[in-house]
Amino acid sequence: MAVEQILVSWVGGKDLAAGVGGAQQPGPVAQVLANQQFDRIELLYNYSEAQMAGYLEWLKPRTETPLFTVRSALSSPVNFGEIYLAAEAVLSRLVRTNPAAKLNILLSPGTPAMQAVWILLGKTRFPATFWQSSLEEGVQRVEIPFEIAAEYLPIAGSVGSRAISELSTVTAPANAAFADIITQNPQMERLKAQAAILAVREVPVLVYGESGTGKELFARAIHNTSSRSARPFVAVNCGAFPSELIDSILFGHKKGAFTGASADQEGVFQQADGGTLFLDEFGELDPAVQVRLLRVLQDGTFTPVGGRQEVRVDVRIVAATNRDLMQAVTEGIFREDLFYRVAVGVLHLPPLRERQGDLGLLAERVLDGLGHQDAHLKDKKFSVSAKNLILRHPWRGNMRELHSTLLRAALWSATSTIEAEDLREALLQMPERQQGVLDRDVSQGIDIQELCDEVWRHYIPRAMDAAQGKKTRAAALLGLNNYQTLTNLMDKLDLK
Repeated sequence: MAVEQILVSWVGGKDLAAGVGGAQQPGPVAQVLANQQFDRIELLYNYSEAQMAGYLEWLKPRTETPLFTVRSALSSPVNFGEIYLAAEAVLSRLVRTNPAAKLNILLSPGTPAMQAVWILLGKTRFPATFWQSSLEEGVQRVEIPFEIAAEYLPIAGSVGSRAISELSTVTAPANAAFADIITQNPQMERLKAQAAILAVREVPVLVYGESGTGKELFARAIHNTSSRSARPFVAVNCGAFPSELIDSILFGHKKGAFTGASADQEGVFQQADGGTLFLDEFGELDPAVQVRLLRVLQDGTFTPVGGRQEVRVDVRIVAATNRDLMQAVTEGIFREDLFYRVAVGVLHLPPLRERQGDLGLLAERVLDGLGHQDAHLKDKKFSVSAKNLILRHPWRGNMRELHSTLLRAALWSATSTIEAEDLREALLQMPERQQGVLDRDVSQGIDIQELCDEVWRHYIPRAMDAAQGKKTRAAALLGLNNYQTLTNLMDKLDLK
């Protein structure tokens, strides 16, 4: 009896695009199936069912290989923990159901994180043949030298799925204190001092800042420094409220209040009684919920869903948002009275790219933390070129992007030193936001010089990265006559 040959692959963006608009490029999966014979293919995907259905409708007539699909709802296509769990589950099932089968893994589709996990699994627990596909090189079998794979065997054998998931998670510790907010930036030091003053006062606090700037870390430090530190700290994401369950989540419900309410359930206000309620994504609250929330903040009372008696609670509110709530108030989409009820103590956290002096410090702290979490990442260090690349990158995702990028680089660096090339491979190039310098409202007045500076701030770091730090080459890429002009611009814009 012939041994079953099974091909396993993620579905990538190039695969989905293959059948759209009569595209001539087949995508890696279709290209491999057209050139190699397999008895079965298992496709993992993180797209919507509608997208996948359209792709399968296009792919099935082009191959006789039986297709099987597995949807993996990843929170991020670069979350190592979730990717590991999804890939490991599929490979474990295939080996369990057919131990004699030969595994083949297509590396081309998906993110670098997906490729990393495939290689770690395929060279250790689930021996497999690797394939890659491209229009330029065609379909190729990939030989990974044993010596290279051996460098990863200790990590693959000892870092389980739980450990990888923990390494890739960035959360504020429950016992967070202001000392945990690492900085040498004067603006951040002032914010820490202001937050410490607010912590000992019984006032609501509103924390502004982009995603990943440390809003929950500040919230937990405020709670742990306050007189409520021995009482609960309850965090809730306002942007994740299902509309039909909002009242139940906030205020709880009584048994029988609605279908499925089989028992009394406390809401987050009761859970946080005596302590702090952290309302993350505060600006995403539905207008109808804003009205109900305002009443609780005014008099501390509410009625659970299906209940008849009012409940009184003593809760301190710390809210966080990345939206401009004053603009939202002006536009009439956020209640002015609720805004001023919460915006008593206000902290505006700067993005990482504006925290001069902190980037190198934070990168070292993240790397040190990864080493403490897992011994196989201990004693990693940055080369000089890697440090320079860290300082030049804009880090639009702030601490979350920094943490996940350094984790990828640490996992993939073949030596104890993380080089600039390791970081370049670990960095993800996100699409630029659509709003740009040409979309400003001239009727409100604009600073044309500042807009020009904004363009320089955008492109100079990218040119330096593309030129691997060589100013003469970067200047040529930017259309400048010489490197001295570039140096003058960098000095003017404080681009180190």
